[in-house]
Amino acid sequence: MNQAFPRLQTYPFEKLAALRAGIEPPAGRTLIDLTIGEPKHPTPQLITAALAANLAATARYPTTAGGMDLRASVAAWLTRRYRLPPALVDPARHVIPVNGTREALFAVAQLLIDRTRERPVVVMPNPCYQVYEGAALLAGAEPWYVDCTAATAYLPDYDSVPESVWARCQLVYACSPGNPTGSVLGAGALARLLERAERHGFVIAADECYAEIYLDERAPPPGLLEVAAAAGNDGFRHCLVFHSLSKRSNAPGLRSGFVAGEARLVQDFLRYRTYHGCAMPLYVQAASIAAWNDEEHVRANRAIYRRKFDAVVGILAPVLGVSRPAAGFYLWAAIAADDQDFARELYAHEAVAVLPGSYLGRAAHGSNPGARHLRMALVAGEEQCIEAAERIRHHLGSR
Repeated sequence: MNQAFPRLQTYPFEKLAALRAGIEPPAGRTLIDLTIGEPKHPTPQLITAALAANLAATARYPTTAGGMDLRASVAAWLTRRYRLPPALVDPARHVIPVNGTREALFAVAQLLIDRTRERPVVVMPNPCYQVYEGAALLAGAEPWYVDCTAATAYLPDYDSVPESVWARCQLVYACSPGNPTGSVLGAGALARLLERAERHGFVIAADECYAEIYLDERAPPPGLLEVAAAAGNDGFRHCLVFHSLSKRSNAPGLRSGFVAGEARLVQDFLRYRTYHGCAMPLYVQAASIAAWNDEEHVRANRAIYRRKFDAVVGILAPVLGVSRPAAGFYLWAAIAADDQDFARELYAHEAVAVLPGSYLGRAAHGSNPGARHLRMALVAGEEQCIEAAERIRHHLGSR
């Protein structure tokens, strides 16, 4: 067995199940679940129609590289979204499809970490998506956690990382917009991270799967490829970006995303993936093309989240340390109480489920930056989110 396996921590939702064991929410009250980042908005009809129209393709094996029509639609989307020079993204060299970002974010560490080098390090935000940590450990590297606190506007302070750590770093997981904080790394911060990558030779795996849910229509979050191109890095050296249709297009069950970036890295990752048996089904590719080619449903989706955030923050801000995030669909709320106790009480008394922030963080530098925080995913319908906010405010008053 992999010697790092015992170091894998229990997943947050397993911890949550144990926390709530033996507790029944109030009878007659419908449970409102704000714990998991699974969009509940309807999947657009253009996606389901493309799926249905291509079901006959189940008779054929797909290739791991994916069809060129899908890769071309992704390259065109990247060019439009990030205002890249025409033809800079080559669909044959810079793009491959993946079955959702989760499996790709995990797998890429297995490719990139060189265990023969002394004490390899993977840098990641804290709190963060736990897949980064597991990927680093099982690849034979040590996670280095960069705390994201109110003092840094919940952004990772890369200047706090010692030079000795950068010297051993082989991979950085950069999540922007951030899960769970909703914070966005600006173009300047991304450019400085790229400069460090050039100096030390590590790869940046930019998890951008929340990039299409932002609350100011005039200010889409910048992306790593965009920043690289602006700096004259036309070959996207040291860059891999990960995108998904799960959040952007309300299609989590489609399991469709892509990886794009430096051609050598993409082609090496493709060769690695041929051993996984993880090719995207052809009918999923057809549905994905329809999704990447359409922006109308994405704009409509953002408008729904905007209304929910305006309503919920208006209810909670007077009684809770919470504000409208820059992007994503999470509220990252600071509380005065123990986050596990609060989550358990809220479930027991108000039938509202939230995720304790300490489950997403690590006490790596003396304290857990997720402690005394709650993550609330505003993925349910608008009325349910408003009702949940009212119940949380009532619980705070009664507490």
